[in-house]
Amino acid sequence: MKIGIVGAGNIGAALTRRLRALGHPVKVANSRGPETLAGLASETGATATTATDAARDVDLVVVTIPEKEIPRLPRDLLAGLDDGAVVIDTGNYYPRHRDGRIEAIEKGLPESRWVEGYLGRPVIKAFNNIYAQHLFEMGKPAGTPGRIALPVAGDDSRAKAIVLALIDQLGFDAVDAGGLDESWRQQPGSPVYTHDFDAAGVRKALSEAVQKRSPEWYATDLSPGDFQNPA
Repeated sequence: MKIGIVGAGNIGAALTRRLRALGHPVKVANSRGPETLAGLASETGATATTATDAARDVDLVVVTIPEKEIPRLPRDLLAGLDDGAVVIDTGNYYPRHRDGRIEAIEKGLPESRWVEGYLGRPVIKAFNNIYAQHLFEMGKPAGTPGRIALPVAGDDSRAKAIVLALIDQLGFDAVDAGGLDESWRQQPGSPVYTHDFDAAGVRKALSEAVQKRSPEWYATDLSPGDFQNPA
């Protein structure tokens, strides 16, 4: 499967490494230009390119950038995708740490529904609740007791099935977390967020999620600060 990755931060780099190790052709891009990805490309055999090119002539695109950067993406970013291509959003809203106030999300719109509106294509939410190092290092063969499971939310059953299968290839169980409007169940502050549960644990955590965010996950008049000093 040909894969484009828009964003080469922690999750993007981990996925580049793991997907290339599985033999998938990968194009990867960041906001600073292909030349800044020469090391990752040399290490993995991925193709360093621009965001627009990474999202062209591929079967699946992973958008893995800070929420505050989503509006800065080219409006035609996904124009070169076939209708059947899958788009994954890994994003999380960190208003006090990084992103500042995004009013629609503050009012309750699920993060990935907001991203979907900017991208103009349906998205699948995945890979947002696991630490990048764990994504890179902790995949296990299917059937391994205690295998980490990842929730996957989205409205397109075919696209979701492709993502569920890809997660299995990467060494994790995958749990169908419902439609995209239910993706708040895996957002920061939820019981499943950054916890390495098995499939039963993920299902339980999703069922225990509360839609209203706790105060530390809402913006303040001083937001944003940073991850050391959230504001």
